Amino acid sequence: MIRAFVLALAATFTALPALAAEKIPLTRISSYLNSFTTAKADFTQLNGDGTISTGTLFIKRPGRARFEYAPPSDALVIAGGSQVAIFDPKSNQPPEQYPLGRTPLNIILARNVDLTGQRMVVGHSSDGTSTSVVAQDPEHPEYGNIRLVFTDDPVQLRQWVITDDAGGQTTVVLGDMTTGVDLPPSLFNIVQETQERLDQ
Repeated sequence: MIRAFVLALAATFTALPALAAEKIPLTRISSYLNSFTTAKADFTQLNGDGTISTGTLFIKRPGRARFEYAPPSDALVIAGGSQVAIFDPKSNQPPEQYPLGRTPLNIILARNVDLTGQRMVVGHSSDGTSTSVVAQDPEHPEYGNIRLVFTDDPVQLRQWVITDDAGGQTTVVLGDMTTGVDLPPSLFNIVQETQERLDQ
């Protein structure tokens, strides 16, 4: 379940605009994603097997994210140091790790997000209430893609759907996102987290 979320990396929205909205330009979406360095939000995750998980997401761009899963899962996923680590609360073994660059999450954690880049966006549409952008690594489309869903006025990221290299999908629905929060580096330190768990 968690591995599918990472290798690939929701649909209930909160208060969507009543009037039909036009498609948000890629330049505005890129500017929005670049407008904050840190963010925090509650999330609900719909897994490929039909199960549902909840938790809290922390983002610190570039390249860092932390997904703290609530009970009964209690799992933890950290992106930091160019790696993504999956911590299994039921195991005393070191976390399973993957290069961040091999996951679609890398696209929105980039230092400078530019969705207008050549061959990065393979889908850009509006359903009248939200805008969807499907993005992938143009050099490695085999890594999968991420579909980002935004509402407008102001632009806000509401959900994403990650499709992994095997075609599996994981959906993450975000609650209201708070930006500009103070997040200590230790939240994203895989080595420190690993050592603390081994010392327990």
